[in-house]
Amino acid sequence: MSILNRKKPTILEDLAFLSVKHRVYLGELFKALVSARENGKSRCLDLTIQFRGSIGSNVIFLITEHSKVIVQFRVPEELLSRKNICFESWMNNDKIRKQMYKQDSMPHVCTMVQDLRYGMKRVSVEAEVLEPIESSSIRTRYGSRAVVTNVWIGDETGKVRLCLWNEPEVSLMQGDMLQIKNASVSMFKGERQLLLGRSGTINLLPRQTSGTQPQRALLATMVQAREST
Repeated sequence: MSILNRKKPTILEDLAFLSVKHRVYLGELFKALVSARENGKSRCLDLTIQFRGSIGSNVIFLITEHSKVIVQFRVPEELLSRKNICFESWMNNDKIRKQMYKQDSMPHVCTMVQDLRYGMKRVSVEAEVLEPIESSSIRTRYGSRAVVTNVWIGDETGKVRLCLWNEPEVSLMQGDMLQIKNASVSMFKGERQLLLGRSGTINLLPRQTSGTQPQRALLATMVQAREST
């Protein structure tokens, strides 16, 4: 068991590292701490947070995962009462970037929507189209025009907005199953969203997956696929 007993300026950095290592969103972990302070115990995905008491103006928490002790540490009471914390700013340091790189270098597996967190890169997701797409033309901060296409996708664990920039116009139907590779997770107005980089790809999965049917490239062959049905 490791002990984190640092002063207020670094506690959010400690929490940010824990959120990356255990694949939870920092904002959700912080809310779980507040809930544990009020109710004695709370959960954040596989993590269990227990309120262990107070020492002066600090609150003591114990975090376990499947009954295994992860860390015990102190959090100032004042921090727990803060509103509108910009959690993303605490994800930007060398220690956290190294941990992200280490985890992103592991073999790719599909990530569930509930496990997507800010800063993840080279993410693979399989999800269903939940709503019709929305496209709009916007002016970027560099003065150029861009077409942004948004579509809500989801799996059994939650939903997330997929944001495509300057992609060829596509026609998606509610219920279409998508396989997304090499995406990154960003934040916009407090909500997670998936973005495709230069190496990102989207494939349309057969509605009735047999395990042997080939996947169809969405952006390149979608129209042909619909014409053949």
